[in-house]
Amino acid sequence: MQSMDISLPDPLKQFVDTQIAQGRYSSASEYMRELIRADERLKAEEQLEAKLLEGLNSPESELKGEDWKEIRKEALILLESRRARR
Repeated sequence: MQSMDISLPDPLKQFVDTQIAQGRYSSASEYMRELIRADERLKAEEQLEAKLLEGLNSPESELKGEDWKEIRKEALILLESRRARR
């Protein structure tokens, strides 16, 4: 595993320290890894949504706006159930 030094303004450092003190994370490194993982998930979701929208907006798509809303609703339910299992 590689290490990386980061600089934070005092208020952000205090916030991270508070998260650790509350027991949410065991270290600043764990907190940063979780933030990066969350950002990775967000970027992947954004890319998927953009590709789905591109497909919906293409002339070949048979899906309508209501179809997309239903697909999104089902995907969000699935995502929430996966998060709940963690």
